[in-house]
Parts: sequence; structure tokens; C-alpha cells
Amino acid sequence: MSRIPSVELVVVLLVAWMTVLLGGCAVQPLASSPAQCLPALAACPVCPVCPVPEVPKPSAKPLLAAQWEDITGWPGAETEDLLQAFSTFLASCDVLQKKAVWRETCGSARALEGRSVEAVRAWFESQLQPWQLVNPDGGREGLVTGYYEPLLKGSRKSSQRYAYPIYGVPADLIDVELGDLYPELKHMRLRGRIEGRKLLPYYSRADWEKAQRSDNVLVWADDLFDVFFMQIQGSGQVQLDDGSRTRVGYADQNGHPYRSIGRWLIDQGELKAEQASMQGIKAWARAHPERVQALLNANPSYVFFRELAALDAGPPGALGVPLTAERSIAVDARYSILGAPVWLATTWPGSERPLQRLMLAQDTGGAIRGPVRADFFWGSGHEAGVQAGKMRQKGRMWILLPRLHIPPDGQR
Repeated sequence: MSRIPSVELVVVLLVAWMTVLLGGCAVQPLASSPAQCLPALAACPVCPVCPVPEVPKPSAKPLLAAQWEDITGWPGAETEDLLQAFSTFLASCDVLQKKAVWRETCGSARALEGRSVEAVRAWFESQLQPWQLVNPDGGREGLVTGYYEPLLKGSRKSSQRYAYPIYGVPADLIDVELGDLYPELKHMRLRGRIEGRKLLPYYSRADWEKAQRSDNVLVWADDLFDVFFMQIQGSGQVQLDDGSRTRVGYADQNGHPYRSIGRWLIDQGELKAEQASMQGIKAWARAHPERVQALLNANPSYVFFRELAALDAGPPGALGVPLTAERSIAVDARYSILGAPVWLATTWPGSERPLQRLMLAQDTGGAIRGPVRADFFWGSGHEAGVQAGKMRQKGRMWILLPRLHIPPDGQR
């Protein structure tokens, strides 16, 4: 049995221990400093001050209520353009008027009489409320790029000259609109392919090119880069070798993210930022034919098309109406309502000359991400391609919404 010491013994031992510890102090005069009382000890290290963690700032809301006088350049030096913008807005109304929030506004626009510049300007200012688009960090400037509808040369038959396929949507591509299942995932899609009982990611560009599939080819083109850049633009016309012409438009995509091959060349040290235009990229490719496929594979995204009638009107945008050259823009539909007018304050491609005009948000694009982000549609053909290829400007945007419409709390 273990023995438990008595309380008296514990007290005696404790007193003895304290006597030994303090014995050195007992013989010192009272005037001595406390530091002389104790044996010399190493200085206690200073405890580091723990940094106070920064509280992350909440992201800025994407819409900021504005006044007309806040808008840079409104209504602009090119006031006559308001008439064309108004006509383009009426085209948007073919779709917008089906939504309750726009029905009255579109009806008022169609009923407007005496469509002078002054009357149209007064209509915009009385019927619509400007909201400035703002980035999550609070910044109000964003990137403005350009796109166009290219004209390719092609054939219905593959040959040594026409060797590059333009594909329709493959039969094994599974496309799920997640918003149909989960409303909180609106604007998100899932794409893949079935293997056994598993849904796998769809083929990347590199995997697709390795497979060299020949199923569901719409037409064959004579230039690899023309096909690649048409995938970025989202539509194009093809002049066929039999004299006819067809148009192809965006139908679907493989689900992989868009990556800029211009950025890849910059990161590789092959081009400077100011050289990474469409023309600069093509020039680099001509000088490095052995690296072309590696360059293209840097963008894993692959776009599939559908064939359309080659009409005089512009190609259809995501809104479902024909795009208007120098009047339609592609936006991120998570922040800008498709079909709405947007005042764009930017500069002409490759210059500091102001470009300020009323545009219509009629399209979207895989690379168009963020509230203050726009892709300017320049039209069809070579000259439009030159302007689009040079455009990489800073810009500000104001979306114009019906006066009685208050955006949800999460947006303002």
C-alpha cells in the first residue's frame, strides 16, 4: 500500500524549499536593488507580436447607381449615332419585350414619334436609369477587346488544299445546363462524355486533334489558323469552291476553359505584350511552323459550329438577334442583362483617341469574364479583323436599365 504523506510533512518540506530558494536574499541589505537579490539569469526573449489578420474587404457590388452627368462622354460627339443605337435597341426589344421588366420600356420605344437625335436622347434619359459597372475590387476600368466575323475559303470535300475541318457538335458530347437543376448555378454548364457508367470531361483540344475524327464535319477550310481564330470569334462565313457561301455560328464547346495563346507566347518570352495581336501571332506561327500545334494546344477550349444561312445581316449573337457592326458588344451575362443598352467609354484600337458610344449587349463569349469587360463587334471581313486584332483597350461601362427596375441586393 502506498503511503500518503501527512499534511504537516508537506508543509514542512514546502517551507524548507522556500527557505533555500530565498536564503541568498536574506543576507542582502534592504537598500539593494531587486536585481541583486536573485542569481543572474538570461534575459527572457521578447515575445513576438502576432500580426493581426487583415479582415478581407467585401467584394464591391457590380452595379453602382449613377446620374447621366456622371457618364463619360454622354451623349458623345457622335450624337447622330444615337439614332443607329436606338434602331439596334429596337432589335433587342424583339427579345426583351418578352420579359415583364422590359415590356413597358420597349412599348414606349416603339411608340416614339419624331425620331430626331434630341427626341431619342430625351427618351433614353427619361425611360432608363444608368448603373455603372464595377469590378469586385472596386475598380471601374476593365478590358475592352474586339472581335469580328472572318471570311474563310473552304469546300464541302476534303483535299490537300482544304485539309482543316470545321466541326459540328459531336454526338458523344453531353451538355447539362446546371441552372435547370439548381437555380443557384444559373449560367453554369457541365459538358462531358459517357464512358461506361461514368461522366468524364470531354476531350481537350490536344486530345481532339490526336483523335483526328472525321465525323460531323460541316466544311473543310484551307487555313488552320483561320479555323482556330473563327473558334475564338464564334462565327464566320465560308466562301466555298463551288461559288456559294455559307455561314457557321457557335453551337457548343468542349467544356474546357479558354486560354489565350497570345498570353502563352508572352509567358514563353516569344512575344512582347504589344506584339501579341492576331497579326503578330500569325507572323510568329509562320516563322515557327514546328511549334504551331503546341501553341494551339495551349488553349484547351474547342468550339463546335452549326450551319446558318449566309444572309446580309450580321451573325446571330447569344441574344438571338443579328449583331450590328460597331454597335454590338459581348458581355458577361452574370452582370449585364443581354439586350440592354450599355454606354462604353474606351479608345480606338491601338490609340488614345476616345471611342465613346452607346452599344447593345447582344452577345457573350468564353473569354468575357467580369463586370467591366466587353468585346466590341467590328463586323465582317478583313478590315474588321484588322481592327479587332489591334483592340486591347481600357474602358468604363454604364448599363441602362428601366427606371422602375431595381437590381437585386446582391448586385447593387
